[in-house]
Amino acid sequence: MEYREIGSSVWDTIVWKLRAAGCVFAEDEARLLIAASQNYTELANLVDRRAAGFPLEHIIGWTEFCGLRIELDPGVFVPRQRTEFLARQAISLTQPGDVVVDLCCGSGALGAALSASVEGIALYAVDIDPAAVYCARRNIPIDRGLVYEGDLFEPLPAQLANRVNVMIANAPYVPTESIQFMPAEARVHEARIALDGGADGLDVQRRIVAEAPQWLAKGGLLLVETSEKQAPLTAELFTQNGLLPKWVHSDEMDANVIIGILSDN
Repeated sequence: MEYREIGSSVWDTIVWKLRAAGCVFAEDEARLLIAASQNYTELANLVDRRAAGFPLEHIIGWTEFCGLRIELDPGVFVPRQRTEFLARQAISLTQPGDVVVDLCCGSGALGAALSASVEGIALYAVDIDPAAVYCARRNIPIDRGLVYEGDLFEPLPAQLANRVNVMIANAPYVPTESIQFMPAEARVHEARIALDGGADGLDVQRRIVAEAPQWLAKGGLLLVETSEKQAPLTAELFTQNGLLPKWVHSDEMDANVIIGILSDN
C-alpha cells in the first residue's frame, strides 16, 4: 500500500496506537508499515504486532545499514546503527583484493557493506545461528562472498590461515546479567546467542582475539566492536595476544572499536 491511499482517520489511528506503545518515531514507522502491507487487514495486523513490541525490522523484513537494504527474519539480530562506525573503519582500511573475514556476521550487514564498498575482496562470513546464516546468504550473494555456519573460525577453509588481511567482529558483548535490562525488542525477540557475552561480556571476544593471529597475514587487522566501559579490557586482550591495539570512538554514534594490527616482525 501507499501512504496516499490511507485516509486521515486511519493514519491518525495508526500513529496514536504506535505512540501509545512507546514508538518514538511513530510517523516514520507508520509509513514503513503501510509500505509493507498489501491491504487494510494486513496493515492492521502489522500495526498490532508493532504495538505488542515486535521489532519493526522483523515485521517489515528489512533494515537499512550503510545505505543498503538488509533482509531480516524474525529472531535474527538487528544491526545497530552504531555498528556503521565499525563498518566505516573497516572500509577505510580494506584494499581491493583483500581477504576479509566477518565473524559473528549475523544478517551479514557488515560483510555486505564491505563488499559493496571495496571492489574485489574475498569475503568469508561466519555465524553459529542457522537463522542468521540464512539471512546472510541472501544479503551476501555468492558472487560477493561465502557464508559459513559454525562456531567462529571452525568452518573457515584451512587455506585462509595466515592470509586474512582484515577481520571484523561484532561479537556479542553484553554481560549476561545485563541482558535483563535490555529493551524487550532485543531481550525477547533476538537470539540470546547474539547478545550474551558471558559474565563480563568478553567471552566471545577472548576466543576471537586469541585465535586471530593464526589467521591474520603479517600486518593484518582485527576490528572488534565493544562498549566504552569494556574498551580498555578489549584493548588489553589484543596486547596479550600480540596485536597492537588502537581505540577509536564516535561520540555521535556512541560507538567504540578496537583495531589491532599483527606486527610484521
